[in-house]
Amino acid sequence: MRLSVPGPRSLAGQLFAMQAVLIAVVVAGYALFSYVSDRSQAEEAARRQARAVARSVADSPSVLAATRTADPSAELQPYALKVMRDTEVDFITIMDPRGIRWTHPDPQQIGQTFQGHTAKALRGETFTETYTGTLGPSVRAVTPIQDGPRVVGLVSAGIRVEEITQRVQDQLTALLGVAAGALVLGAVGTYVINARLRRHTHGMNAAELSRMHDYHQAALHAVREGLLMLDGQYRVALINDGGRELLGVAGDVVGRSVAELGLPAPLTGALLASEPRVDEVHLTASRVLVINTSPVSGGERRGTVVTLRDVTELQSLMGELDSERGFTQALRSQAHEAANRLHTVVSLIELGRAEEAVEFATAELELAQALTDQVVAAVSEPVLAALLLGKTAQANERGVELMVSEESSLDDGLLPESLPARDLVTILGNLIDNAVDAAQGSVRARVTVAAYTRTSDDTPELVLRVSDTGPGVDPEHTEAVFQRGFSTKPAGPGGRGLGLALVRQTSQRHGGSLTVTEADGGGAEFEVRLPLREPGTAAEGVPFEAPAARGAGGDA
Repeated sequence: MRLSVPGPRSLAGQLFAMQAVLIAVVVAGYALFSYVSDRSQAEEAARRQARAVARSVADSPSVLAATRTADPSAELQPYALKVMRDTEVDFITIMDPRGIRWTHPDPQQIGQTFQGHTAKALRGETFTETYTGTLGPSVRAVTPIQDGPRVVGLVSAGIRVEEITQRVQDQLTALLGVAAGALVLGAVGTYVINARLRRHTHGMNAAELSRMHDYHQAALHAVREGLLMLDGQYRVALINDGGRELLGVAGDVVGRSVAELGLPAPLTGALLASEPRVDEVHLTASRVLVINTSPVSGGERRGTVVTLRDVTELQSLMGELDSERGFTQALRSQAHEAANRLHTVVSLIELGRAEEAVEFATAELELAQALTDQVVAAVSEPVLAALLLGKTAQANERGVELMVSEESSLDDGLLPESLPARDLVTILGNLIDNAVDAAQGSVRARVTVAAYTRTSDDTPELVLRVSDTGPGVDPEHTEAVFQRGFSTKPAGPGGRGLGLALVRQTSQRHGGSLTVTEADGGGAEFEVRLPLREPGTAAEGVPFEAPAARGAGGDA
């Protein structure tokens, strides 16, 4: 025969059992206390009642008068029985000073000696005691009948202990009924409360809840993505390590409003929004985040679950990919143009015009080489040089002339490892793209790029400046233009308003600055300044030397 061991009860079941036992113990304890207390009170009440009846009989003039007669029992027996019935005592015994009974509930006991103590009464005192007499154990009072100072008789009135017990039992029965009702009411209330608790805990026991809490904490700290939970008042209810790192918040933020975390305004607005957000890109001081928000509701708004993903590196890679695509498109365009030129040369040769073919080919080669020489001579850093060549070809396709300023001077190997080429591509590529967009369609559309190093306050810095011949930036928008989502052009499939925000974020991440002013002759001029080393130190162990007069001014 197999014995089945019951599994652990749910937390609600355990609480119900504990509360039921607690209520039963409390009720039983109260019943026991009440029984003892009521019995003591019943005995005390019986003593007071017996004393009062005995004193009333002893003080009665008719009783005193009967003690003087030859046969006191003849008058006192009927009187004592009547008083017994009226006062609900079990016996009234009237006796002479020697203890010989004149009255008794059992007539056969008349003339017999009283069973009990009388010494105190003979001295004129009234006292009570519990004594076992002819009627069994009783609580009795004994008091003297006095004729002046002389004791002429004694009166004893009593109530049997059995009667007292019966009274207490009647009270106890009523008490047990009330206790049972309280127990049932408490059990029903406990069941209702625990049924609700069971719904909230999904019937899990304490061990399961503890295990789930451990899993919950482990998962929160293990996932790299950020997790943020807000309550119905948009206060932080929970945040994991990844969320703290991605949002850049420190200290105890649980219980604080999202508006108090010091996050960028667009990101704060997204977290405070009542509608869900899906794969929305936002920028913080040093990161590009993708956020998803999902309201938690159960008949009313209970809060919001927010997930955060860091796409800073991905965004940089996408920027590089866009640049590579631009290079590819530029090469395709150049290949197309080269094919056209080659066909022209071939056709001239077939027409017997060899000299003109050579002259045409030489001129085209010199033009392309001149552009390459100009860019490489000014910016020998390979990644930036390749970027400028590709952007030049793209700009030419769109009818915009891209020029490298004469003040540009950036040697290869000058940039420290702390300033990766990827970030320079992000900065300069986005600035050039925006400038080409702005200049396209203007008279003598042109974009001018300057890249050089200089020393400011004993600190070497890299200056990247891009100006255009477009309509410029409204002075009212000089700050808003760097906010994510701001754009004066219609949004494309991928959206707009992210490029300048990424430029500013990347600049600030390297301790630099980004400003916009009006360019000479109109248009906008964006300037980025990036420190190359900390003040008083040398970059990469090589003393920094500022370029010659071409880059010293830095305000052109």
